[in-house]
Amino acid sequence: MQKVSPIVTEGNPILRLIAEPVPITDIPTKKIKDAIKRMTEALRATNDGIGIAAPQIGLSLRIFLASEEALAIDRSDPDDKPPTKKEPWTYYVFINPEIIKTSSKKIRSTEGCLSVPKHYGTVARAEKVKIRAYDEFGKRFERSTSNLFARLMQHEVDHLNGILYIDKAENISRPL
Repeated sequence: MQKVSPIVTEGNPILRLIAEPVPITDIPTKKIKDAIKRMTEALRATNDGIGIAAPQIGLSLRIFLASEEALAIDRSDPDDKPPTKKEPWTYYVFINPEIIKTSSKKIRSTEGCLSVPKHYGTVARAEKVKIRAYDEFGKRFERSTSNLFARLMQHEVDHLNGILYIDKAENISRPL
């Protein structure tokens, strides 16, 4: 049984680097497929992660995964109780992502990060974004999104640019 890649935490210099673009011809290679698999396993092993960027498992590559769980949260009724067990969510792959459009309206909300465990802070982010990227098959796509999924896109692209949410957050705290 293969060991799950550990999540790299604040203080590791890779989190502050601008991640390297993935050459389009490399997308179908074993190296990139293995990176995506390691990211998937690491994210699946968390209790509350909804996204992960390659630098968070020690790889300087412009790749991130976003869980369909964020979309489900966006669609859910705020009065619904969260599920008692983690679902086997699908993860969307974004390679060489670029945010190509953002709304002027900003939403302030609480964020956390797998690389800054047990800390939370308030971050203002665009309510809506449009992102362009490649999927795991090398197909280029664009996706417009809003709310939590848009926040997730911005958070993960920041990771690829060496930025942690704590660089932008106010009222950073640890839960009791």
